[in-house]
Amino acid sequence: MDKKRTEARSRAPRAVSARARERGRATKRRLVEVTAELCKERPGGEVSVTEIADAADAFPNHVTYYFGSKDALLVHAAFLGLLHDARRLERIGQQAPDAAAFRRNIARAVLAMPSLPSVTRALAAGISKPDLASVVDRHLQLLFRQSERYASRLIDSRGWRARRPLGVEARTFWSTALGAVLLVRAGAHGTNADLDLAGALTIHDDSEPG
Repeated sequence: MDKKRTEARSRAPRAVSARARERGRATKRRLVEVTAELCKERPGGEVSVTEIADAADAFPNHVTYYFGSKDALLVHAAFLGLLHDARRLERIGQQAPDAAAFRRNIARAVLAMPSLPSVTRALAAGISKPDLASVVDRHLQLLFRQSERYASRLIDSRGWRARRPLGVEARTFWSTALGAVLLVRAGAHGTNADLDLAGALTIHDDSEPG
């Protein structure tokens, strides 16, 4: 009997710890999702820690506890929004009648994504605050990898080709898109019509010359 009680007591802290970790993961996930939604509703606007905590049913100090700072949370939320937007664009590849239409349509859709303003703020934060650079880099690498996998599936399913490695294709495309938005936010004059984002893609089909 004493042995059973001892075993039960030794298991209890582990069970409590597991529940606490799960609650922590749920709170962290909720904070990111809520922040992404608030940033989407208020592009370019300021979102306070109190607003985030209230919307996520959390405490303000949870932001610093799980992320270290509000800026770090905003970076996570910005890229979550971008990845969600990017996934919604995947059907464009199957709907396009040819590769040229795909390049045009994907370029137009990406420049209209609601998450881009938040992402450019995250990039600026990574530049001005070195402690956030690694966070930004992790999310960018994930974006590049997912885009590369998408391009690979698309090319295989449609019988298209790319004139350079798909990793380079993904990096070049997103670097061009994000760079264009950064320029506009920095005050550069111009519109989307002044940017040939479609030209940053080399995905093509056999009907195209060259």
